[in-house]
Amino acid sequence: MRLRVEFTTEPFDLDEAPAHAVVAREVIQTAELEAVDVGPFGNTAEGGADAVLTAVDTLLRRALASGATRVSLQVNVLGEGAK
Repeated sequence: MRLRVEFTTEPFDLDEAPAHAVVAREVIQTAELEAVDVGPFGNTAEGGADAVLTAVDTLLRRALASGATRVSLQVNVLGEGAK
């Protein structure tokens, strides 16, 4: 099964990325995921279910430990041929 995760962390800081946002992006960028897209207001990545779920677990733990007060995420199952 392939999954897509989309997430944001809060609180926002428009002047510079807060520590929790940097940590969350590092987790996703170093995980064994594909189609990684990080941005100031949202991040996405795709991969096998085990890789995505492991990355989400690490993301939540590290972002919260780094000061995130809210993590919004959505996980979608990708069908065959989904992009």
